[in-house]
Amino acid sequence: MAFSQVTATVTGLGATTPLGGTAAATWEAMLAGVSGASALTDEWALDLPSRLAAKVKVEPGEVLDRVRARKLDRCQQLALIAAREAWADAGAPEVAPERLAVVIGTGIGGMQTLLQQDDLLEATGSSRKISPHTVPMMMANGSAGQVSIELGARGGAFTPVSACASGAEALAMALDLIRLGRADVVIAGGTEALVHRTPLAAFAQAKTLSTRNEDPTRASRPFDAGRDGLVLGEGAALLVLESPEFAAARGARPLAGLAGSGITSDAYHITAGSREGQVRAIRMALESASVTPQQIDLVHAHATSTELGDLTEAESITEAIGTHPAVTATKSMTGHLLGGSGALGALATVLALRDGIAPATLNLEEQDPRIKLDVVTGAPRAGAYRTALANSFGFGGHNVSLVFTAVD
Repeated sequence: MAFSQVTATVTGLGATTPLGGTAAATWEAMLAGVSGASALTDEWALDLPSRLAAKVKVEPGEVLDRVRARKLDRCQQLALIAAREAWADAGAPEVAPERLAVVIGTGIGGMQTLLQQDDLLEATGSSRKISPHTVPMMMANGSAGQVSIELGARGGAFTPVSACASGAEALAMALDLIRLGRADVVIAGGTEALVHRTPLAAFAQAKTLSTRNEDPTRASRPFDAGRDGLVLGEGAALLVLESPEFAAARGARPLAGLAGSGITSDAYHITAGSREGQVRAIRMALESASVTPQQIDLVHAHATSTELGDLTEAESITEAIGTHPAVTATKSMTGHLLGGSGALGALATVLALRDGIAPATLNLEEQDPRIKLDVVTGAPRAGAYRTALANSFGFGGHNVSLVFTAVD
């Protein structure tokens, strides 16, 4: 079998997001057109230009053992919750530990731990007050390490750190591990938890956040003419991927196939994306999956609700694929999970293929006339979707596109 024809079989899904504490609850809310954004009422947020965010629907403290949770940064807590669900959803595959790998991307990692411990040091003036768990809690690879320990995975624990493309890059790496024969099973995705004063202030200074403070549920509006910035979200999403042979041998239930990936870098600007780089990533993914642009009938757009970002992506999709696919943008409901967003978008794409329905893009009241895409709006759109593209683009010029295929 040719390298480009080897796909990974998706057999399990797990998530904890602003829409729900599980993948199923998140999907149900997406189809219902629910927004996870809300006003921030904490005292530390009251003087921020943007006082809204999309926090997880179910607090990790309601799910995890208290003693275990105290040794984990919030992003690690979310990753562990999603991993447990995904693993159970896949039927807890019996796989040799050396053939099981973990790939969990994050944009920054344990920033909340770093900031909290720094505050403690400044307030007390004593280094003895710092938690001995600070280093493993704040390090970016902490989530992958914790999940590998949880599952006994000895085939590698990897952490792509590629800003908002991190979760999608983790899935691309998982596909490569399976294609190269280095793993039979990989649990992969992304996690992020940055709803905190410093990240919100920093993003606000970069002019990337929506300031619809009085109407948070209508703030994230991808492709809309009145969009004014993204809504910061938090959460985690993980997928269990298996080699087709391993999944078939154990009688696993396939949800979809991850058929190809494309990864490029812009080498252009640290924050502004490049259409050229995005087009190359999309075309690379199509070639990797051995599909044509005409075969793509659904696109899950990165679509963060920024003025330039949405327009650039729309032009990239139009150039690389055309305007025929249905396009959905679920960040309109979840906000932008940064390093977790690509994995959550992939999860939504898998479920859209499985169920034959694409979520509507929330808050799209007047489509930007420069954007010629067929964006799903108003209500979810049923269809015989067979091949889908999921985009993720990040600061630093990171571009990742993934191709998923339906299974019979």
